[in-house]
Amino acid sequence: MRILSRQEMQVAKQLLQKHIPKSLKVYGLLFAMNRNRPSTLEVLVDTWPEFKVVICRPDPQNERASEDKKVTLFCTDEQALRRMLREEPAIDWSTGFLVEGLDVSNAPMLREVLSERGAIMRNFTQVRLLHLPDCSALRPAAGGSELVSRMTSLNDSHVDLVNRTWKLGGDEKGLRTVRHLVRHFPSLCITDGRGAPLSWVLVYDYYAMGLLYTLPQHRGQGLASALVSSMARRLHARGFPVFGFVEEENLLSYSLLSSLGFTEDPSYRAAWFQVSLNRSRSKTPHPSSWVLPM
Repeated sequence: MRILSRQEMQVAKQLLQKHIPKSLKVYGLLFAMNRNRPSTLEVLVDTWPEFKVVICRPDPQNERASEDKKVTLFCTDEQALRRMLREEPAIDWSTGFLVEGLDVSNAPMLREVLSERGAIMRNFTQVRLLHLPDCSALRPAAGGSELVSRMTSLNDSHVDLVNRTWKLGGDEKGLRTVRHLVRHFPSLCITDGRGAPLSWVLVYDYYAMGLLYTLPQHRGQGLASALVSSMARRLHARGFPVFGFVEEENLLSYSLLSSLGFTEDPSYRAAWFQVSLNRSRSKTPHPSSWVLPM
């Protein structure tokens, strides 16, 4: 097992490119960390320089890590991941945590390993991954230049509105999460004549688009489509990955991304899992700290 340095993370990110789209969750985290975006995570691999497993876990040297107990796993060899979880100190088993974006094909193995440690794994949500590897495939959105002229980035004055409309927000922890994303990651909104946001999209700390929302009275006008299209072009122009996770039941967002040219690998599904330890009184992370799909 090896904890990667910043330089090694750059190399690992390049190696993960050949496994896109399945590696996009981990790839996006490394992309952000290599761009010096604030993070509470550290990255470890089973072997170096060639690896079969990547784990992004809370950094024990980071003071904020105790509030952000999230783990992201990617592997090209399930047996290598099993050995790492069983035989290496890769995970802090003393507390509950959230497993983010796990390939569902690895879920039975992870459930088995957790059971051996007296832990319970509950499926929080299952998602589809849609991505846009080539921006030339992006189809035009409705609304045209008029909507584009009303687009701007979100700022601190908008954080409360975004938090109140976020399904996992509405409290102080949600406010801090939204403020962190607004300050450190790309965002876009369409405003009215007074500069008030009517529709918006943010980018999570692993560079997936999310928190897409339009005020109810302004729906059906193509605002969300125009935002996603513009955000996709901006991300692509800056060399960022362009993708989003969509919950299985969110047919509206799935249809929107598909209509714009986003595609998916139908053989791949990812999921967010909540891990609770029977022998521990520690609580799992507060929902507003969970970085979830659209």
